[in-house]
Amino acid sequence: MKKFKFIFTFVLFLLFSFSNAQKIGVVDTEYILNKLPQYKEAEARLNSQIDTWESELQNLNSEYEKKRSAFENERVLLVGEQLKLREKEVTDLDKNIKSTTSLRFGTNGEIKKLRSNLVEPFQDQIWNAVKTMSEKNGLGIVIDKSNNISVIFLQKRYDYTDKVLDILLKGTEKKEKTNKRSKK
Repeated sequence: MKKFKFIFTFVLFLLFSFSNAQKIGVVDTEYILNKLPQYKEAEARLNSQIDTWESELQNLNSEYEKKRSAFENERVLLVGEQLKLREKEVTDLDKNIKSTTSLRFGTNGEIKKLRSNLVEPFQDQIWNAVKTMSEKNGLGIVIDKSNNISVIFLQKRYDYTDKVLDILLKGTEKKEKTNKRSKK
């Protein structure tokens, strides 16, 4: 009888542990972002802004090189106050280039801020879609394979990327339909 109770308890414990096992799913947020048309538009605006800033910086650099070479060539001819004035002009331009580079392209520069402002709303949308999808499919853990996580092998049934993308695109289609209706 004790053996029977022990075996029964053991089997009951195994069944209970299997029923509480967590399901794991995998999504690829980078793939999802690349499939969202709004993200592509925002990224294009960001790249356009970056190109504008890079061309401004190139113009400043070429102006600096011209003034520096002109100053080096005329240095022998300049005297006293003229020499100091031209030298200050060149060093001020150099400082301006360095501060502009740091301000726009530095670690806490405008590009980083713009990029985070660009990505944050989409990350929130993806988070909500992942949450909805995981609740529908009873997932306990969802892993993002685009964030430097090495997924060596993944069966398609555990990849929920397309389901999350469907949820996101359905939300966009609904917004587009209401926008079209309100315009009519």
